Amino acid sequence: MQKLNVLILAAGLGTRLRPLTNDVPKPLVPVVDASILEQQMRKAKALGDITLHANAHYLADQVVAEGTRLGYEKIWVEPEILGTAGPLSRIYREGFRGGLLVMNGDAYCQFELMQFIENAKASGADFALLGVEFPKVNSFRVGPDGKLAGVARRFGSEEGEAATFSGISWYSDAALSRMDPKEFDILKFWEKEMAAGRAPFVDLSQRNALWIDMGSPEGLKAACDARRCELGIDSWCAGKAVADSRMCRSVVQYGVNLPADACLEDAILFDGAEVLPGEKVCKEIRGKGFAWKL
Repeated sequence: MQKLNVLILAAGLGTRLRPLTNDVPKPLVPVVDASILEQQMRKAKALGDITLHANAHYLADQVVAEGTRLGYEKIWVEPEILGTAGPLSRIYREGFRGGLLVMNGDAYCQFELMQFIENAKASGADFALLGVEFPKVNSFRVGPDGKLAGVARRFGSEEGEAATFSGISWYSDAALSRMDPKEFDILKFWEKEMAAGRAPFVDLSQRNALWIDMGSPEGLKAACDARRCELGIDSWCAGKAVADSRMCRSVVQYGVNLPADACLEDAILFDGAEVLPGEKVCKEIRGKGFAWKL
């Protein structure tokens, strides 16, 4: 029996999180106790017998090393950015079969992945996209048949139910076989499929589930807050949960010298962050050479 393939997209440059991502790729930035690369791995392996893939480009050696440690079967190193369609097509062309679940390496989310896959297959469509409610974006337009009708400002209809793409999708082998290996923009593939009468199913059954883009300072803070809530802890310091009156709703990673009389409130400190004796750090992310007020 062919295994389901799962791909975690981990090749991005992480420009919105620089200089934090000058030294560590975005999918490896710790969100409290674990990176998104690790958290997505856990969710994927809960599906059962799978083949787990990731792609890598920026600081690829780190992604390869961490992916290998976490048990990823295949890390696809890309000498150049291949968009989203590129790595999908590559996996199919290299002989992997069984369908492909795609997940972003910069999203903190709590979806029922098996439910999505089951809904996708039951729809009869060759591929499916998981939609969420995020009014700031909501570029999807979904028709009454549950299929993608258009993407705002790109193609198709401007009419229909609005939603945002979660970054999670499922592709059958039939859909993957039709991808042009020279075309990297996944939206162009969607557009061509729609023109051919093969519009993807858009699953909106989990549209109100937790979904956070952690690729910006505000998103990273929101993801860390959500992760603390999921773990049932107030604060996290150097690898363990803490209950300390000097720390309130804060995260301190390894490599931070925290003075005994300093205090934190809604703060995140990364390796190399500087904190002065007696200082109160509030609503801020700090690391080596930077401080972001939130």
